Amino acid sequence: MTSRPPFPPFDEETAQLKVQAAEDAWNTRDPERVALAYTVDSVWRNRDRFLVGRDEITAFLRDKWSREGEYALRKELWDFHGPRIAVRFQYECQTLDGQWWRSYGNELWEFTAEGLMARREASINDLPISEAERRIFGPRPESERRLPLPVR
Repeated sequence: MTSRPPFPPFDEETAQLKVQAAEDAWNTRDPERVALAYTVDSVWRNRDRFLVGRDEITAFLRDKWSREGEYALRKELWDFHGPRIAVRFQYECQTLDGQWWRSYGNELWEFTAEGLMARREASINDLPISEAERRIFGPRPESERRLPLPVR
């Protein structure tokens, strides 16, 4: 089985590292890369969608990012305990019709001993914005990182 450090149980530093790693991966908009952080049988709730397994997650992300141009995400650690992490996030994107959106949400994550996410529960709300209201432009700059990521 593949592993993804850091491993639970999390402390503040390792939880922050896990959150930053997730943000960085999602900002690549690479469904195959992102899906590798999840177990092969990972269970997701994303808004009103329920997904099971890495293949469904990959297909979901591929479809998502085909419709959401200029996607840029920020995640913030909310809390952690044992193998679980709670985050809040916001992202911005432009849909195919040219409308800009800011989406806000909360996620609950549960990890295996190998550091793979076995469960993800996401609640998300969307707000239409104008291009002038945008405030997230690409991945987080180094100057805004909370902790440096380990060298890979």
